[in-house]
Amino acid sequence: MTITVMNHVTLDGVMQGPGRKDEDPRGGFAHGGWAQEGNDEVMGQFMGERMAQGGSLLFGRRTYEDVLSYWNSQPDNPFASMLNSQQKYVASTTLQEPLRWPNSTLLQGDAADAVATLKADQPDGQLTIMGSRSLIHALMTRHLVDEWLLMIHPVVLGSGLRLFDDGVQATRMELVDAITTTTGVIIATYRSASDNRS
Repeated sequence: MTITVMNHVTLDGVMQGPGRKDEDPRGGFAHGGWAQEGNDEVMGQFMGERMAQGGSLLFGRRTYEDVLSYWNSQPDNPFASMLNSQQKYVASTTLQEPLRWPNSTLLQGDAADAVATLKADQPDGQLTIMGSRSLIHALMTRHLVDEWLLMIHPVVLGSGLRLFDDGVQATRMELVDAITTTTGVIIATYRSASDNRS
């Protein structure tokens, strides 16, 4: 199974609240919705093609609940049916089954252990993580992330939760693809270098 992190980030590495103003105000974050100006046809086409590839999704609890409540409340949302039909795995110690979103499975116990087992059991699958910063950090410590699909926006915020911050494990990556949108967003695909893996 290939595990891919897919996130919007700023030039200074912030990943908090890219989609809308009220998405994630933790810590007094006041820049919610910063990624909206980066949307264009190039981004839309890329995201549509990526979603159409299928595979499963992986979320931490907070991102899972946010995506569920937001996308299913949007009228004429082109992604809702696709998100609802995809298999979703949720790493959480507080949620209980049955989960509210169709095709959702709760991963019990330690998140990294559960994902490692999932990866071993489904060698040909594709698992994409959106948001879920704490979960990403847990998976990094076990060298479980294979690919990083980062939409790097030409903005510096100076505050907010970062994808990579103090304490994350040193990781070498290899650039395998890059697309530049009309708004200056770089959609970069990196693979974790083989010498990072245990």
